[in-house]
Amino acid sequence: MSSFAATSLPVTGAWLEGMSFAFRKFVDLGEFELESGFVLPNVRVAYETWGTYNGENAVLIEHAFSGDSHAVGPSAEGQLSPGWWGEVIGPGHWLDTNKWFVVCANVLGGCQGTTGPSSIAPDGKAWGSRWPRVTARDHVAVEVALADFLGIETFASAMGGSMGGMRVLEWLIMQPGRVRSAMISATSAVASADQVATNTTQITAITNDPNWHGGDYYDQEVGPITGMQLARQIAHINYRTEYELATRFGTARQTGEDPFSSGVTGRHVGAGRFAVQSYLDHHGVKLAKRFDAGTYVALTDCMNTHDIARGRGTVVDVLGSIDIPVVVSGIDSDRLFPIYQQEQLTTLIPTASALKVVHSPYGHDSFLIENEMIGALVQETLAHVTK
Repeated sequence: MSSFAATSLPVTGAWLEGMSFAFRKFVDLGEFELESGFVLPNVRVAYETWGTYNGENAVLIEHAFSGDSHAVGPSAEGQLSPGWWGEVIGPGHWLDTNKWFVVCANVLGGCQGTTGPSSIAPDGKAWGSRWPRVTARDHVAVEVALADFLGIETFASAMGGSMGGMRVLEWLIMQPGRVRSAMISATSAVASADQVATNTTQITAITNDPNWHGGDYYDQEVGPITGMQLARQIAHINYRTEYELATRFGTARQTGEDPFSSGVTGRHVGAGRFAVQSYLDHHGVKLAKRFDAGTYVALTDCMNTHDIARGRGTVVDVLGSIDIPVVVSGIDSDRLFPIYQQEQLTTLIPTASALKVVHSPYGHDSFLIENEMIGALVQETLAHVTK
């Protein structure tokens, strides 16, 4: 590693009562070798912090697939969405920033300030199709370097759900002794065949878009927006539940549209939309405004390769080596990461407490929605390091 260089980017935005926001900061970590052996000439990391570090109160928050370092705060320049965990983190909140120093970084391969496929390579062009495969272990290695830069020897806790939970597990395995407690939600030890299948359809939706150009679309007038919107729609169905869609939308028509219009040609051309179709369209367009298709492909592939036992022995042995308090939660309606996967974690991690089941109609996304239940688990986790 070369010496670190830090910069900050001034942004404009609102302030929420009782809390100021650091917004993104940046650090250049220099040359970085990946698990594959590929060497990136420089890795820049975007991160945010909240609270004051006192040498022992750092908490690492790991964002999920489409999240980023902006866990708390309003939308602002360069950060088009409000913080994804704003009701959990803050002064007097479940993760109280009057007590804890909270760190959250955008992952390697991201598109919110951290080096990824859309970043400029040494030849002055976007990495594009030349972007290497990155794994959860690469993500953690970069976060370890960030922690070194920040002067954090140990984290009081590491917390994350879904893809974020994958990184928490890798922290516990790759950096034993550097995290003193952990909270893991809606994740697994190994990507399942069902998850790989679902993820693969999303990748294919993007790479089959004629505007994908093999990944080198950054100098084109139009990128693979249609493919990414379709990928997001596929994902979103799996993030929620049949029950929620049925009770929220049913077969209601979108306002002002008629799915049974007499003007339909072919099978459906010219028809109006059902309300649920409009809902999926909305989420596809919403993500396309703030996310990069190359990052979507890279991070989806990263989730496909998730396997804490790869090259290390058996899942039983690897999980059995964890020796810090771990709180694991699963969501009873999660059809993407079914609850048996979290049951495996609690069974095989010797220091895990009994599985905490989040009862919710919202499916996988519940770890971002059910703030009261998740917040209680945050406090339970932190209690292990404040006794």
